[in-house]
Amino acid sequence: MNNKRDILFLEPIFQERIWGGTKLADEFGYEIPSELTGECWAVSGHPNGQSIIKNGPFEGMALGDLYVEERDLFGNYDSEKFPLLTKILDANQDLSVQVHPNDEYAHAHENGELGKTECWYVIDSEKDAEIIFGHTAETKEEFAARIEKGEWNQLLTRVSVKPGDFFYVPSGTIHALCSGVLILETQQSSDTTYRVYDYDRTDKEGNARELHIEKSIDVSTIPHTNVTVTPEFFEQDGTKVTTYVNAEYFSVYKWDVIGSFESVQDKHFLIGSVIEGSGEVKLDGATHPLKKGDHFIIPFGAGEFTIEGDLQLIVSHP
Repeated sequence: MNNKRDILFLEPIFQERIWGGTKLADEFGYEIPSELTGECWAVSGHPNGQSIIKNGPFEGMALGDLYVEERDLFGNYDSEKFPLLTKILDANQDLSVQVHPNDEYAHAHENGELGKTECWYVIDSEKDAEIIFGHTAETKEEFAARIEKGEWNQLLTRVSVKPGDFFYVPSGTIHALCSGVLILETQQSSDTTYRVYDYDRTDKEGNARELHIEKSIDVSTIPHTNVTVTPEFFEQDGTKVTTYVNAEYFSVYKWDVIGSFESVQDKHFLIGSVIEGSGEVKLDGATHPLKKGDHFIIPFGAGEFTIEGDLQLIVSHP
């Protein structure tokens, strides 16, 4: 079938990181470039790593190009750039402590880049795994002074994590994934990160990674504001739908499908990522197999579709 509004399956892009590992291959069967692979950019229109369409009339096109050329497939969404970025991150080692700017600051200081609000679904984690989420400073002066003195244990707040946890991370939030955590991240389409602290690490050549202290102090929310996620649940035909967040930039859900789940695509577009199990998706007479590690977009106006099997998906839309 050569239907313009058929489901778009995507070929991910992989990013090597000094904190990366092999879980993207071990857990999802991806062909990764090295044993230091930290990020799978699964659904990306960002110029630093665009997903490629794998099927249908747009096979071989980069997602960002398709978004520009066929905006009606995305409901003529009001953004010049594909607005979201879905990643899977393998934190084999601690990530740097970092913070992201909002739209206004990023646009002014980062060549028109979007800001970066993000959220994390914990796919897997080792026993006693943690993240850094927030800080203890009450004022910008205290924040800057603790950074200057290297008082990281006093400044940074650590939170225990377990599989199935969900965190909403607005721009301005001090944060870091720590070792032993595998997450799916839904975020604004931005690659702007300000590093506050990198554990004094160096690369193979002995070089430390760049820090961005002044910008970090500029954009950090002080005092830290904790955004509590209260999931909402409903069941339909044996499928459990969890709503984690309906926010300014994205809405994110988990679908635990057992059997057959019917839905209607009535958003600008719908992103799906299979994080466990297998099955198939049916739309307008076409059937596509689904397996763990698959990522797809159901375009605007696609209408009714059915997912069958025993599988878990993280689903999002702007």
